[in-house]
Amino acid sequence: MHEPTSGRGRRHGTSRSDPFDRWFRYPAGFASDYASLLLNQLQLPTAGLVVDPFTGSGVTGTAARRAGHSFFGVEAHPLIAELAALKLGRPVGDPGGLLAAARGIAERVETTKSSIDLSGEAELTLRSFDPTTLTVLIKLRNSIRKQHEHEWNLYLKWALLATLRDVASVRVGWPYQRPGSQRQPTFADPISRFLQRVTWIADDIRSIREVESNSLTFRVKQGDSREARNWAEIGEGVAHGCLTSPPYLNNFDYADATRLELYFWGDVTSWSQMCSEVRSDMLTATTQQTSVGAARDARLSLQRYGSVGPLINDLADQLQKERGNRTRGKEYDRVLPDYFVAIGRILENLATVLSPGAPTVLLVGDSAPYGVYVDTPGLIAKMATELGFTLEEDVILRRRGQRWVGNATRHNVDLAERSVLLRRN
Repeated sequence: MHEPTSGRGRRHGTSRSDPFDRWFRYPAGFASDYASLLLNQLQLPTAGLVVDPFTGSGVTGTAARRAGHSFFGVEAHPLIAELAALKLGRPVGDPGGLLAAARGIAERVETTKSSIDLSGEAELTLRSFDPTTLTVLIKLRNSIRKQHEHEWNLYLKWALLATLRDVASVRVGWPYQRPGSQRQPTFADPISRFLQRVTWIADDIRSIREVESNSLTFRVKQGDSREARNWAEIGEGVAHGCLTSPPYLNNFDYADATRLELYFWGDVTSWSQMCSEVRSDMLTATTQQTSVGAARDARLSLQRYGSVGPLINDLADQLQKERGNRTRGKEYDRVLPDYFVAIGRILENLATVLSPGAPTVLLVGDSAPYGVYVDTPGLIAKMATELGFTLEEDVILRRRGQRWVGNATRHNVDLAERSVLLRRN
C-alpha cells in the first residue's frame, strides 16, 4: 500500500506552509501530504467516516475533508482541540469579515498610546519578548478578548497565538522554551506578522467554502480517547477507517511544549494548573506523568492483552534495572506499562466504532530508552490482534535517532518511524 522509498509524502511533521497546517505548527502532527496519500490508498467508500483518537491540530481531519470524507476525532489537549475544531468547523461567513476585523484591531493597537501593565504576565511571557514587542502583543490580545462574542474571534486568537514564536527574542523552538537563550526574532513587526497569518486563514477558509458539502460532518471531541463515552456519539460499527499518529515513547511532553501559548493567553498560570487542566487526560508518554501507583495498576491491567502483556512487563523490568544503575535515572519503567494500557483501551474503542473490514493506519516510531529496545509499533500490532484486528502491513517509513547511535548514555539501536496497517475483523 505504501511507497516508503518513493519520496512521496515524506515530509516529517506538520507543514509550515500547507493550507490549514500553517495556522499553527503543533509538533505532534504528521505531514498532511502523507495523510492524504494514505487516505487515498485506503480506498474508503465515498463520503466515508474517518476517525482519529489522537487528533492533534487536525491534520487527518483536513486530509479527510479534502478527500471528501466525514471526520470524527478525539483530542485531549484542550487548546489544540479548539484549534482542530476551528479548522474543521463550517466558516461563519465571508472571510472578508475576518480580514476587516483584524485590520480594525491592528489600527486601534497602532494608534493607541496607552501604557500596559505587565505585572500580571507570566515570567515565561515576560522573558520571551522585548518590551516593545510584548506591549504590542498584549494590546492585540486585549483587543481580541474584548470582542469575545465576535463571529471571527477564535480565528483572530489563533492568528495571534501562532505569531508568538515568530516574534520571540529568545529560543522558543519545539519542544522546549529557553528564555535564557537569546535569538534574533524571525519577524520584527508583530502586527504585520499577525495580519499575514490572518490572511492565510482567510485564504484557506475561502478555499473550502468553494467546495464544501452539506452532506459531510466534521467533529472534534475534546477529551480522553481512552474513555468509551467520548466515542459514544458515533455509534457502533459505523466508522469506515482510522488514520492516526500516537505519541511516541520519546519523553516528549506535549503539554509543556505549548506552555508559551497557554501562559500568554491566560489559560493556565502555573505548572500545577497546566498539569491538572491540560495534561491530565493525555496519554502517558513522559516520565513527568508517571507515578508508582499508576505503573503498578497498569502492570496488572496488561494481563488482559494475552501474550503481549508479559513482553511489556519484561521490558519495564529491564528499564527499572537500568534506572537503578544511574544516579538520576528517569522512570521509563513506569511510563511503559501505562502507555500500552492506554493504547489498548483506545484500540478497544476503535474496535467498537469501526465497521467490519475497516482499515486502521498508525504512524509511530520505536524507541530505545537507556539502550532497551522497545518495538512500539510491533507491540501495538500484537495488542491489536488480541482485540479484534488483523495485522496486514508494518512498513518502515524513515530512519530516525541516528545522532544518538554510539552514545553510551543513549543507545546503539537503529530506530525507525513505521506505518502499521490493521484491519478490523
